[in-house]
Amino acid sequence: MLPALAHVDCWIFDLDNTLYPASADLFGLIDIRMGQFIQNLLGVDPVEARRIQKSYFVEHGTTLSGLMTAHDIDPHAFLDFVHDIEMDAIAEDRRLVEAVAQLPGRKLIFTNGDETYARRVLGKLGLSESFEAIHDIHACAYQPKPDPRSYDMMCRALGVRPETALFVEDMARNLKPAKALGMTTVWVNNGSDFGAHQHHPDYIDFEIAEVGEWLQTILGTK
Repeated sequence: MLPALAHVDCWIFDLDNTLYPASADLFGLIDIRMGQFIQNLLGVDPVEARRIQKSYFVEHGTTLSGLMTAHDIDPHAFLDFVHDIEMDAIAEDRRLVEAVAQLPGRKLIFTNGDETYARRVLGKLGLSESFEAIHDIHACAYQPKPDPRSYDMMCRALGVRPETALFVEDMARNLKPAKALGMTTVWVNNGSDFGAHQHHPDYIDFEIAEVGEWLQTILGTK
């Protein structure tokens, strides 16, 4: 293990555009479904639906949070609708599976999506048995990353000690609360939408391009 990470005993990973390449663009499919949901809900055209969607994402952390705040929607209905997508663009990544298996300590998923969707993605990646727990948007009481409350809830629910935890995430802004708690932070700079939004080196310890390759490097197996 890389000496600078010898203290880490809990490895926390975001899901989308982190454990698979942003080029797979699963979120592009979800994005379309979110637009359709907003069109159906509010009776607006696609252009207005996209404007609303992106404004909610920027202002509230997720489109779901914005819709719940402004329109009191059922989060389960929204998540079921937007996650009803094909996943042909992702496949098993043996390098990643083997690297995650070699990490010393606990391995967790912390996502703004829901557990049902997360398990579908992990299954496609060959990672179904790789993680101890998934802390999803329901477990966060619909307070999405980067809301500091979601990080507190995750740590309490899963017994995470921030000072010995590491968090890997493609959205730079989502690392700020993790760093404030004392976690080691890793930014996956892979060109994902809004990935560099509010980027600042003060709360990013490592900047990487791809998770599997980086894990091999720190484990000395590359």
